Amino acid sequence: MKGTPGSIRGTGELLTVDRRDRNNTPDAEGNELPASRPHVLLQTCNRIEVYAGEGEIAETTVRHLFRVVSGLESGLPGESAIQGQVKAAYEAAREQFSLSPALHRLFQQALRVGKLVRNRSGISRGAVSHGQATVEMIVASGIPLTDARITLIGVNKLTEDTIRFLQQKGAEALFVANRSYHKALPYAEKYRCRIVGFDQLHEVLSHTDVLISATSAPYTVVRPEKFPVNQPMQIFDLAFPRDIDARIGEYRHIRLYNLEDIEARIQQNLHQRGDALQKAEKIIEEEVRTFFNRSKVWPVN
Repeated sequence: MKGTPGSIRGTGELLTVDRRDRNNTPDAEGNELPASRPHVLLQTCNRIEVYAGEGEIAETTVRHLFRVVSGLESGLPGESAIQGQVKAAYEAAREQFSLSPALHRLFQQALRVGKLVRNRSGISRGAVSHGQATVEMIVASGIPLTDARITLIGVNKLTEDTIRFLQQKGAEALFVANRSYHKALPYAEKYRCRIVGFDQLHEVLSHTDVLISATSAPYTVVRPEKFPVNQPMQIFDLAFPRDIDARIGEYRHIRLYNLEDIEARIQQNLHQRGDALQKAEKIIEEEVRTFFNRSKVWPVN
């Protein structure tokens, strides 16, 4: 099993569109690898990698796949999605081909290492997206999401991601406010949220514990004259320009966070991931050595 660029390897060279259309991939010498040959195809938004062959595995290939599945080769170090993507690629290959023992062992150990690195180094801890960071801050404040009444203003990718993160933490009472009822309807049906018209917003806010706003409006969406001044609330303004009038943050029982606050939280978490990166690198090197020590008694053919 080779570990050179453009081969049966894990160095991450992107395949050309033409090669992908022909459903062939390059082998160690740069020749086309027939799609019928047993292999594992790992394809994500920023990588296409092919692993094939049998017998001895190059150390560079083992180290690379261990780093990939652990999130160290991702744009965002420690991201968790790649673990599932590698697992899905391996399972798909198992169903389609009779993979070599070497490939089975490589991917089984890589998936184990990915979990080990995250558990021991902490590299995946801490929110690094605006939606995740918002939910993390809500949870840290002590608000019980299972009982909280949460209103989101705006329908877009950011609010959709935030809804998913909220529901993963147990949130149930979710209200989505948007000027267009029809645009909000698919979100409401998919995530079991209640749609709120802007004409109902004042009434809904009178019973809201957490407000999250992320519209693309060029003007202020929530103004003091239409805000329930006596309702305790945490507000997260994720919009630019801001959706929430800054004067609302001066009210008693109101805690207003803006985009700068959220991004400061993300930077703090990224800094912590940087500290964990060295631990992750060390664990991977230990696991590469272990892989080859055990291979002396592991049948690969």
